[in-house]
Amino acid sequence: MRGSTAGITTTLKGGSPTHYLFLCILDSVFSAVIVAPAVVGYWRSVWALMGIYAYPADSVTSGVISTVIGISGHLIFDLLQDFLIKYLHPDKKRIFYYVCSRIYTTCFAFVCVNGWRGPWVLLDYYTGFNLKILGSLAAISIIILAKLKALRNVSAPPFALATDHAKNYFTVPTMFKIKMTEKTTLYVLDCIFSVLVVGTLVVFVWRGAWVLLDVFLFPNYESLSAWASLVIGYIIVALAFMLQPGMRWICDRLTGFLRLCAADMFLIFSLCGTVNLWRGVWMLLNIYFLPDQMELSCWITHWACLVLLILLGCSNSLLVRGVYIDAEEPAGKCVIFPCYYLRLIFQQERAKKIAKRLQLDTASKKKQDGGVDNYAATTNHITAISQLSITEMKNHVV
Repeated sequence: MRGSTAGITTTLKGGSPTHYLFLCILDSVFSAVIVAPAVVGYWRSVWALMGIYAYPADSVTSGVISTVIGISGHLIFDLLQDFLIKYLHPDKKRIFYYVCSRIYTTCFAFVCVNGWRGPWVLLDYYTGFNLKILGSLAAISIIILAKLKALRNVSAPPFALATDHAKNYFTVPTMFKIKMTEKTTLYVLDCIFSVLVVGTLVVFVWRGAWVLLDVFLFPNYESLSAWASLVIGYIIVALAFMLQPGMRWICDRLTGFLRLCAADMFLIFSLCGTVNLWRGVWMLLNIYFLPDQMELSCWITHWACLVLLILLGCSNSLLVRGVYIDAEEPAGKCVIFPCYYLRLIFQQERAKKIAKRLQLDTASKKKQDGGVDNYAATTNHITAISQLSITEMKNHVV
């Protein structure tokens, strides 16, 4: 879910600002209307299926099982990332890589859902819907995440779209960015802190916001509550996307603590939209899609959403992995949502055209004067442009 906010290469945006703006709008719509509902549908299906199959009559045992799957699975994938990066690459065995990488995403997505479901179910059992406890846990969690400069980890689709490019496919950034090659013990502790502390605090924030909506947003009218949540969610999502240029302008002119505060306030505003959108889609699926056959409903939703995201090349958007630091990007880039899809495709095509044009020019020049040195220099220039484009395109983690 959480993605790097690295942007598009400025030299490859194209000559028309209007064209680029149009692509920005299309990317935002694509993320909000297609990717986000598909991600929610997948999460809802796995969540409900675990409730059906994992001790449905014993919520404590069911919650513990999900918690164990979530924590142990996260740690295993964190610890294996260097191994996977080393031995799985499309340049070596493309088909083998593709199959293994998608199996990785499917397994990790199952782990992620359980990692959230476990603590959520246990909190439901032990704290119920006590508003004081709900509000306190959510507020304290937000404060701690802000202190850790990790509040951006509450982000999710539609404000974070992670593509399935090969670069960084298996990378899971940790809180303190310690490498296993530096100090194995510290790396393991870093992974544990990232999963147990940061991950759990994010769950507390989401559960608090979600349950407060259950309590106050038409609690006696489930269908009306779901539709209201969906409408509110999309309104806030649209406003957040439209406010991005203004927030970037503000953060460009702020530094230090003030810039961090501005970015965090914008993140909290976007979170309100995200939670409402997720809750609306989730509840509407429960209400209208085979409500009397929940198991069948979940299985259909599970495979339909998973296959759709894989075919679109956005399956990594299902994952909640890694820890990202607030306002770590320079200036106003810290408030730009990483929702790059069509822009990456157009950037790649533009890079190919530039490289092809340079190759033709070089071939023509070579015929004229036989300039071997000129040919080598231009070839290096083509390679540099291609590598720059690919780096920018693939610098997305989900």
